[in-house]
Amino acid sequence: MRTFAAIMTAASLLWAMPAAHAQAQAQAQHPSYPTKPIRIIVAYAAGQGTDVATRFLGEQLGRELGQPIVVENRAGAGGNLGTELAAQAPGDGYTLTMGTNATHVLNQFLYAKLAFDPEKDFEPIAMVGTFPMVLAVGANAPHHSVAELLESVKRAPRSADIAMPSTSARLVVEFLKERSSAPLFGVPYKGSGNAVTDVLGGQLPAVIDTPLALRPHIAAGKLRAIGVTSATASNLAPGVKPIAEQGHPGFEFVAWNALYAPRGTPAAVTGVLNAAVNKVLARPEVRQRLLELGFEPAGGTAAALIEFARKERQRWAPIIKAAGIRAD
Repeated sequence: MRTFAAIMTAASLLWAMPAAHAQAQAQAQHPSYPTKPIRIIVAYAAGQGTDVATRFLGEQLGRELGQPIVVENRAGAGGNLGTELAAQAPGDGYTLTMGTNATHVLNQFLYAKLAFDPEKDFEPIAMVGTFPMVLAVGANAPHHSVAELLESVKRAPRSADIAMPSTSARLVVEFLKERSSAPLFGVPYKGSGNAVTDVLGGQLPAVIDTPLALRPHIAAGKLRAIGVTSATASNLAPGVKPIAEQGHPGFEFVAWNALYAPRGTPAAVTGVLNAAVNKVLARPEVRQRLLELGFEPAGGTAAALIEFARKERQRWAPIIKAAGIRAD
């Protein structure tokens, strides 16, 4: 089974072919757009993966659209603060937000109340990038595969506690627990730094985090990656076998970033933006840089993004409910 990321990577080359034509069509319908700088709200702190990727994409889009792209960080409440601000912005195409699987899918099931509706309060533009999570252990840990880690837990519960520096990591733990029936125990952390430090120091044997966060420690031989959550091998974690190929067929978790505009933004404007995103993402140098930043380049239509997010909600809502996961 191919992952969404793999499908989008291949298909983006096809979508890019008519991008110039689509952009010209959209601009014919809305010829004055854009005439001033565009703001992209990032609902996370500066320097975090979404922020870094957005700033790079913003530079490329700014050149393509002929207007500066200004990135504004509004972190807080698991991404809800910045996303709420974006939802309240005018639908004129000059305020956008870089949505994530958390802000536009998971948070509506994790928080008792949101001040925005991720489905109704936004106009989708395009998927930007995806990335799996990586399960890694300390270099001195006895586990060399997912099967060995799970067997250790079944023999001695709490023998392979897993550091979880994000909501995505927690969902991976719950999903793996559901699939394997192993009594996994996850230890929550507020960020990658402390989580990785404790695994490196031997306080915990394992961690689930992004490829970008773990890459330098794996390269230095301080951590050993034993599984990746994409359904097939990922360019972001070369040489690491998917969990799906280690006795758990169908196991897949892919995090993602996508560009959205506030509700009411004219279709002609989102059309200009969609065409520009796809055109930029088709460039080899852009794709290579996004891989270096920890993202599989995506792209595609707004309709494809709507359908993907809908399926994500259907998939993760029951898992979150069954596990009793709450963020507030």
